[in-house]
Amino acid sequence: MSTLVQARRQVWLAQSPLTETCRRTLRSVPVEPGEVFGSAALEALERTVQARQTRQQLSGLHRSMPPPSRPGGFAAPPQRRSRPQTSPNRGEDPVHCAIPKVLEFLQSLLDGGRSPATLRVYVAAISSRHARVDGNTVGCHRLVSLFLKGALRLRPPQAQRAPAWDLPLVLDALCLPPFEPLAQAELKWVSAKTAFLLAITSARRVGELHALSVSESCLRWNSDGSGVTLWPNAAFLPKVLSPSNLNRPIHLAQFTPPAGEEKSGLLCPVRALRVYVSLTTSMRRSEQLFLCYGGPKKGRALSKQRLSHWVVDAITQAYRHSGRPLPSGVRCHSTRAVATSWAALRGVPLQDICDAASWASPTTFSRFYRVNVATPHPLGVALLPTSTASSH
Repeated sequence: MSTLVQARRQVWLAQSPLTETCRRTLRSVPVEPGEVFGSAALEALERTVQARQTRQQLSGLHRSMPPPSRPGGFAAPPQRRSRPQTSPNRGEDPVHCAIPKVLEFLQSLLDGGRSPATLRVYVAAISSRHARVDGNTVGCHRLVSLFLKGALRLRPPQAQRAPAWDLPLVLDALCLPPFEPLAQAELKWVSAKTAFLLAITSARRVGELHALSVSESCLRWNSDGSGVTLWPNAAFLPKVLSPSNLNRPIHLAQFTPPAGEEKSGLLCPVRALRVYVSLTTSMRRSEQLFLCYGGPKKGRALSKQRLSHWVVDAITQAYRHSGRPLPSGVRCHSTRAVATSWAALRGVPLQDICDAASWASPTTFSRFYRVNVATPHPLGVALLPTSTASSH
């Protein structure tokens, strides 16, 4: 048993950010039954690093060790406090306070449900103002690094690997009332349908869709009616500032449905955009593409938040019409994951998907956006035929 514990200690210490002095101290701690290090390790570490006030932050050290029944794994995260403390201690000097005080603050954030990524943001903000400690910034201090690494192990990020909502179901609903007939539909539903189709066929962020304009320099219809090109307004700055992303256009082609699927023609984004622009011309008080359709701000530029709600409204109405419960956590941004995943499934080259979604490499798609869902560029041509036939 002692040999097994020593081996597990060696594995953990090899992966830890502790100094060699701390590692030597932990190796010499007597073995306690059922523990890798035990409470004696805390006292030994405190004496070694001269940080006696870190007992609370280091108290979870032995719980983070791999249990015998789960080699390589880690214990489940502790239960959150009923009343999380998310405020720093009052009266502390934000420039010269001791590292244990910083750890107390981070622990209160973790207990309050903040994610490890959020904790790193806080540490970066503190480091920008806090005086150096032992020649290092707060973020590079060994105890802070150990704390952040432990927080990540206790609460690892969880990527969603299944689609939040059913694309074929929504596309089917967009071909029915209240979205159709489009020319007679309520402007609310014309707006929602247009926003959804642009989001799903372009795989752009809501900020990029919000920046689209109807000015002559930003909206150009193909003379033969085969499509349209849209540009963001000149003042728009994309999330990723690079020459290839600045003033990046959206090209939409007229969708011609396959024989026997004429109903799918109602999903053409060019058709929806043409009807939307026509219906909003008389009330337009802004060159922004998407406008408020009612209330005191009627005809004025729409906010990004409301544009996001429009896309979610289209999905919500589709589920209401089908009688199926709406999945939890439906967001506008999920259109990027669903659109690109369906495009990959239908054979769109990975580089074309990355270009359409403004991703520098396929890594972003593979790690954060690709979801489990079972043609040539652009994306719209590959996505739109997935209605009717794919949902039955």
